Amino acid sequence: MRRPGLAAAPALRHWKTQSRLGVARRRNTNEGDGGRVFQRSRGSDRSVTETMQSFDLLDEELDQWAAAGRAASLWWRDDDAAAATPQLARLVGAARRHRLPIAIAAVPAAMTADLVGALAAPGITVLQHGYAHTNHAGPGRRAVECGGERPLETVLAELGDGMRILMRTFGASFLPFLVPPWNRIDPAVAAALPQQGYLGLSGFGPRHYQGPGGEGSTEDAPLVLPPRLAAINAHLDLLTWKGGPAFAGAEKLIRLLAERLRDRRLGLTDPDEPLGILTHHLDHDEATWSFLERLLGRVGAHPAIRFLPITTLLTESPVR
Repeated sequence: MRRPGLAAAPALRHWKTQSRLGVARRRNTNEGDGGRVFQRSRGSDRSVTETMQSFDLLDEELDQWAAAGRAASLWWRDDDAAAATPQLARLVGAARRHRLPIAIAAVPAAMTADLVGALAAPGITVLQHGYAHTNHAGPGRRAVECGGERPLETVLAELGDGMRILMRTFGASFLPFLVPPWNRIDPAVAAALPQQGYLGLSGFGPRHYQGPGGEGSTEDAPLVLPPRLAAINAHLDLLTWKGGPAFAGAEKLIRLLAERLRDRRLGLTDPDEPLGILTHHLDHDEATWSFLERLLGRVGAHPAIRFLPITTLLTESPVR
């Protein structure tokens, strides 16, 4: 693990200086728009200023990590890949531009042939996003594909078909990790995953091996992970979903990220659990894309952050 304490102080100062210079340049120019220069409107300039002020909360928290000689582990997951869309190309371009690894959850039964080329870039790991992203919940129940009103054997057979499709299609780029659609799974399905060849489960919320936790259970009690199954979850969704997908807002997201990092630093939550950023490329509006670019630029180069591929996190993940 990188230790950014006193030895990282020059790097931290350099990062802050370059970050502020970059912000100053971007207030009057669009550096990523083919070199074209234009004057921002006052409203746009105010929005950028407010966002950068919000980032100060994150900077202050990361300074605390650096002062303690610690580094926070972050990773990035994107859901719902099925075809080589312009949105997917934009996502992959952002990862490549910031030189950051990304895990992309693909829907096996919905994939088109062009997805292979779209995900062939270095730094991409493919995960399994259910089977067809179809809701099988009973009336009045929350949406679920990995469970619901079907026999366990049917669900597991379908997931097995999906795993084989991804293995054949992506080879070594595929990691047998299940990302349940809607981040929800029946406990009986989760318990059977190790026997089906899965190395891990990626949902949303804190991981727990020996007690209730997380938000992924279809039952009233939260999900308890089975033995021999790693859990590498997402914790910061850039979108809100009530009433349809919408950008959660820069100020809220930065505050949540700073709070969740603080909780890890203080031991209020598992300090060793990597913090996952969750995106859904098909549902991003321009505000979401703009915030994602700024966030990646901010955290990707910070000396108090280890931005790691899920394959590395798997080797560090505790499994009973």
